Amino acid sequence: MDNPSAFPMGEPNDTFAQYFEGQSYLAPLAGDDQVSVANVTFEPGCTNHWHIHHGICQILLAVGGRGYYQIEGRDPVELKPGDVACIPPDTKHWHGAAPTESFAHVAVMPKAEGASTEWLEPVDEDAYRALV
Repeated sequence: MDNPSAFPMGEPNDTFAQYFEGQSYLAPLAGDDQVSVANVTFEPGCTNHWHIHHGICQILLAVGGRGYYQIEGRDPVELKPGDVACIPPDTKHWHGAAPTESFAHVAVMPKAEGASTEWLEPVDEDAYRALV
């Protein structure tokens, strides 16, 4: 797959593969004990499962291709390069590539004592495929 962004694509995201439908890649960009910044690249049709970041927000900076994110109870939102999504703490959501296009975003996540990620069910396949 060609890298859809100017950021490194990274290695296959094997550590979190069980929480993704399809292939993703992870490239850590920066970080310290306060924040983590990483580029995540999704092959066409790849999404992560619904999940919740307890105690911290997540900021997604779309940097390549076309993708989506969705907060539970809301409609999916398309993401193209230059778009920004801010996911509030303790909010069930998912994000990933469009069904037919690759996608990359830089994920910015603060670090906090007691923060955790709760991984949940996969995105409904029929609803996702309707996004084409």
